[in-house]
Amino acid sequence: MATAVSTLYPDASEIRDGRLLVGGCDAAELAREFGTPLYVVAEDDLRARAREFRAAMRGEVVFASKAFPCTAVLRVFEQEGLSVDVASAGELALARRAGFGGERIVVHGNAKSEAELRAAVAVGARIVVDNFDELDRLDAIGEPATVMLRVTPGVEAETHEKILTGHAGSKFGFLLADAPRAIERTRAAAWARLRGLHIHIGSQLFDLAPWRAAVAAIAELGDFEAYDLGGGLAVAYTAAQRPPSVAEYVGAMVATADELLGSGKALSIEPGRSLVAAAGVTLYTVESVKDIELADGPLRFVAVDGGMSDNLRPMLYDAPYAADLVDRVGAVGTPCTIVGKHCESGDVLVRSAALAEPAAGDVLATPVTGAYVYAMANNYNGVPRPPVVFCSGGRARLVVRRETFEDLHGRDV
Repeated sequence: MATAVSTLYPDASEIRDGRLLVGGCDAAELAREFGTPLYVVAEDDLRARAREFRAAMRGEVVFASKAFPCTAVLRVFEQEGLSVDVASAGELALARRAGFGGERIVVHGNAKSEAELRAAVAVGARIVVDNFDELDRLDAIGEPATVMLRVTPGVEAETHEKILTGHAGSKFGFLLADAPRAIERTRAAAWARLRGLHIHIGSQLFDLAPWRAAVAAIAELGDFEAYDLGGGLAVAYTAAQRPPSVAEYVGAMVATADELLGSGKALSIEPGRSLVAAAGVTLYTVESVKDIELADGPLRFVAVDGGMSDNLRPMLYDAPYAADLVDRVGAVGTPCTIVGKHCESGDVLVRSAALAEPAAGDVLATPVTGAYVYAMANNYNGVPRPPVVFCSGGRARLVVRRETFEDLHGRDV
């Protein structure tokens, strides 16, 4: 019997007799076929979210590829008509491999090398200029380029300090006081076609008020053809979180831009997390369960075969996650702390999850792992990085293979 799944799982999910299905594929069977840890992606969810943004947005939707820099993911968004932003030569090469033409690529970064700028110019990508040294490099290159100027609006959003980007202490962009000089210099450059301004104030944003203040700040810098309004829309990592909907977020951005910047401007937005996070589920195998009696009560550790090597976000940002055993989702359980296998006390994936009698060999799922998880995967303790599997209509296909031990030393000389 099929029942509704938690809102944290992909829309293309269901619970059938207590078992989790993602994209029509049984999670336990996926673990058996492909091994764990395993990144599972509901492909239909990627496409649905792309279409939701395009339907809501009057203008360009640009996928922030750093959220999930995988050829198969980028190829989906290229097929769905999105543009893509990149922040390195490697991401630029990935975007090209996925089929993006230069006119649909936006190049970011606060420390672009001359080689990266030359590569961007060569493919006709739009360059978001971050600083005066970068203008010097583009002057030296001298080739025609379409650019926007990134401005730091001096606005502090309510989010984790490590994903805050629009405050005066940010490493990104021209300060408001320096922006007029940057605008004047770019307009005077023979090689430059200045389209407009770019802002970004942070990631995982629930409150849109600081973003309005940022738009008001750049409105004082003059009238431009185009404005890139950045990204940052929050997603729910736990059932208690309530982010704005895509329609609310995009509607507020467009209305504010029309009011403060003037109607009819060419607008673009750069969602990353909100396009991919909820489409992803990570599967693990439980290796051990350890009960400890403390002065303030019992503590149960559930240790899995992955951890900070496949999901660094809890250690890096104190990011919260939920967890379920895939063959008894919804069963009444007791509080458990989900920990990884790595030699770090901070290797904690989920601080508290109610699991029904977890035991070694169980398969455990953490939802909402489609953003910045694959991107930050690493080889700590010599652990190979997990594969990525796309699921749709009950069929699973491998899009990134599991790393091997040979891969780990393949670059040794």
